[in-house]
Amino acid sequence: MMANLVTSALAFNGPALRAPARASGVEMGAKSKAIPFLEARPALAGWVGDAGFDPLGFSTVNMLWMREAEIKHSRLAMLATAGWVAVDLGARFPGAGADYTAVPSSLAAHDAMVSHGDMYILLILASIIETVALFGTMQMIKGETDRKPGDFYFDPMNMAKGKDSSKMATNEIKNGRLAMVAFSGIVTQAALGHASFPYFGA
Repeated sequence: MMANLVTSALAFNGPALRAPARASGVEMGAKSKAIPFLEARPALAGWVGDAGFDPLGFSTVNMLWMREAEIKHSRLAMLATAGWVAVDLGARFPGAGADYTAVPSSLAAHDAMVSHGDMYILLILASIIETVALFGTMQMIKGETDRKPGDFYFDPMNMAKGKDSSKMATNEIKNGRLAMVAFSGIVTQAALGHASFPYFGA
């Protein structure tokens, strides 16, 4: 599961993530669809998944950078949620040693990896992948490439071929946002003493 979390940023082909720009953009004083008492952020206009939710103004930083980060975290969260629940339901990675097969929960697996030193290996791998990916991200931000946020040109099963890229991108963003909230809730509940699925009750 942990290896999947590290490599997930390279595991998907992100389709064209920006919808055709609206001719009029966001009118001055237009209200957010998600938070009606706040003004809509103009920088969000035309982006797939835009619901007008940006109360802290992150979209004013750089939308290419922010969308890249959102997609990466979304994919990690989707894999992490599936992996966390699978382990707590009894699944174990093939070939895992006795030290790991005996671990009772995903929460306990973290401490087991730290004590065995495997977490340091994961940190090194993640650092290498992030460093390599950063070059592509910076080229995109500088306009040196036509790469889209989250697009690693990796689609060996042709899952995106012949399909509505805008619809697939919207589905990915929505499911990814849900997964980020879900994973946060699962980990919090597990840390509070509800380490087994479905993470509530005695």
